[in-house]
Amino acid sequence: MNAETVERFTPVTDMPLDQGIARYVIALRSSGVETFESCEGGNGHAFPEPTIRFHGGAGEGFRAFGVAVQLGLPVANVRLSYTVNEHMMLMGPWWEMTFATTATP
Repeated sequence: MNAETVERFTPVTDMPLDQGIARYVIALRSSGVETFESCEGGNGHAFPEPTIRFHGGAGEGFRAFGVAVQLGLPVANVRLSYTVNEHMMLMGPWWEMTFATTATP
């Protein structure tokens, strides 16, 4: 991935991307996947495994999976996800993609 692609598709956030997931986020974003949350996973992180959440309609998970496979990313799971807020209300759904932890991003 060249420096121009990295600069153009790195999301503007209040926190830096985790180094262990940054390449995956930039690769998906450069292919039109609208990511909004990511984590490299592991102890002390929000997710147990590398995870990227992204927006999209009914077919977006399938499209993002196809993009990830063509890019050689080690996809483990793709799913629609909900969270439960403090009022016991479901929030979502949004797409969530997780990655095998045996490969180095």
